[in-house]
Amino acid sequence: MKQVIHRRLSNSILHLGLIVLLAFTTSISAQDGDPAKGKSLFNANCAACHQLDKKMTGPALRNVETRLAEEEGLDREWLYAWIRNSAGLIKSGDAYANKIYNEYGGAAMTAFPQLSDEDLNNILAYTAEEKKAPAAAAAPVAGETATVNSGGISNEIILGALGILFVLLALGLYLVNKTLRRFAQVQNIEIPQTTRTPLWKAFVQNQFLMIVVAIFFLLSSAYFVYGYLSQIGVDQGYEPVQPIHYSHRIHAGENGIDCKYCHSSARVSKHSGIPSLNVCMNCHKSIYQVAEETQQEGLREYGVDYNAEIKKLYAAVGWMMKTRSIREKLNL
Repeated sequence: MKQVIHRRLSNSILHLGLIVLLAFTTSISAQDGDPAKGKSLFNANCAACHQLDKKMTGPALRNVETRLAEEEGLDREWLYAWIRNSAGLIKSGDAYANKIYNEYGGAAMTAFPQLSDEDLNNILAYTAEEKKAPAAAAAPVAGETATVNSGGISNEIILGALGILFVLLALGLYLVNKTLRRFAQVQNIEIPQTTRTPLWKAFVQNQFLMIVVAIFFLLSSAYFVYGYLSQIGVDQGYEPVQPIHYSHRIHAGENGIDCKYCHSSARVSKHSGIPSLNVCMNCHKSIYQVAEETQQEGLREYGVDYNAEIKKLYAAVGWMMKTRSIREKLNL
């Protein structure tokens, strides 16, 4: 009897242990996130006010979950509540929520009730990634330049050689003609003199050539007239020189900004128009720096300092970041 009770007790303990282990594993797996998906969500929802390593409109978010757990004793559930409804958390009297609210001048954080637990886990996984060191520029491999340069003869050399050959050929023909005329004079050979018809008269007398030229002229005229008329009001592919470098890939691509938010004239016209600077300042009053990886990408691919381009925008509108106001123009 005791063995039966002991066996049942052992089975119960084993089942309970398996249940606890399963629940713990499920909890851990639920909290794991995908940093790649988190990056996309971060850029679309958070990057307007936050960076990972620099304070902007909101605090830096690198390792935010770990820091809050160690410094404030707050768990992931608190972050869920804050992200989805920060105003509600502030009104509830939460001490840390009110501390953050007051620290940033009473600027309310945008609520994101549409983000699921999985979305938030992915974002937190992205913020938990270690900061990557800037990749050093790869040094050119020895002999690589020589290989590229020795791969073939340049077009300039080929054209130069053909030009010299043409000049030598023309000079040779001239000398041959001159020599033959001298030989004819020595041998008392009479060279018949031909009457040359003016080129324009020969052209007019050749009816076939006149018809061909007339057809060619009419077709060419029709082609150019059609091409000109088709360009009226059409500027597709037009790329004016930009005083401030602008990346559609970052704004409309990664951040998902609607094209018509900036190009509002496209709603009522066939012209997209160029947005005024006040449209740019709607966001860039708060966004004064780009993410470090975006900055490195701009320098590497385009040779452009994105942060310097934002400063050009501020200089154009007279925006002073320290006082968050527009500089008054002096009437001289």
